Amino acid sequence: MGNIFYFEWEPALIEWLQAHIGSAGTAIAAFISNFGEELFLVAILGFLYWCWDKKTGATVGLTLLTVSVWNPMIKNIALRQRPYMAHPNVKCLKPVDSSADIIDVAAQGYSFPSGHSSSTAGTYGAAATCFKKRWLTILAIVLVFLVGVSRFILGVHYPTDVMVGWVLGIIAMLIVTTLEKKLEKRWMLYAILIAVAVPGMFYCTTNDYFSAFGMLCGMAGGDLFERKFVHFENTRNPLFMILRLIGGIAVFFGMNTVLKMPFSSAFLSSGTAAAFAVRSLRYALVIFVCLGLYPLLFKLVEKKK
Repeated sequence: MGNIFYFEWEPALIEWLQAHIGSAGTAIAAFISNFGEELFLVAILGFLYWCWDKKTGATVGLTLLTVSVWNPMIKNIALRQRPYMAHPNVKCLKPVDSSADIIDVAAQGYSFPSGHSSSTAGTYGAAATCFKKRWLTILAIVLVFLVGVSRFILGVHYPTDVMVGWVLGIIAMLIVTTLEKKLEKRWMLYAILIAVAVPGMFYCTTNDYFSAFGMLCGMAGGDLFERKFVHFENTRNPLFMILRLIGGIAVFFGMNTVLKMPFSSAFLSSGTAAAFAVRSLRYALVIFVCLGLYPLLFKLVEKKK
């Protein structure tokens, strides 16, 4: 199921790279790809929001979630199959969802554009823009480039998926940072971005859209709740930074696991409207707790120290 379109040089390049990089090159590509994975991005955003500068963390997080919603909305229109699905000589060296069949489109997602490329371009680009440090800008460019290249080395994207992903991430960064400056009311920013994302509910059939849409809604609620009721302060105390980060990551993945328990794995992977709704609600609740409720613990814990 899906469309197959590509330039002739794209599968040829992927096949050549996979034939010549060897096991060490594959391992390096898989490692670099991790800089665009959920765990790594959650750790970066958690460090920025909970520890270093919550304003910057909110900007970077909103950029990431915005592009994470837009990406599958485009994917579900283009319906481009991943390279390994269309070309027998291209190997899938690192599936998006290792627990699912590599040809399960609902789990693995479509190919165009690259989610890792758009996410890293948006996340690292927004961070570099906020901090305005030359070294950080250079690091961001290098990481975004390497993550993108790793995706087609691993056989899960065409080079053109990566290129368009980079452009999409930069566009999301520019739009989010511009709207933040132009709009006086924070809720208006979230209302606009959620309204733009809503149409995907009527035609997207992959998990990635519903996960990202839920997280975007959860961030809207959690961020606005924190700004009105919590008002936590960032910290540069190494111990508190470590505690906040470890605790936040535990809350994120722990809640995600617990909220799956009432449902069977067959239901969660069924691709039905009900399963997608549960996925969005689950992620919305997790992000709301991480951004809005979890910071309530900071004052309690640090007062006792």
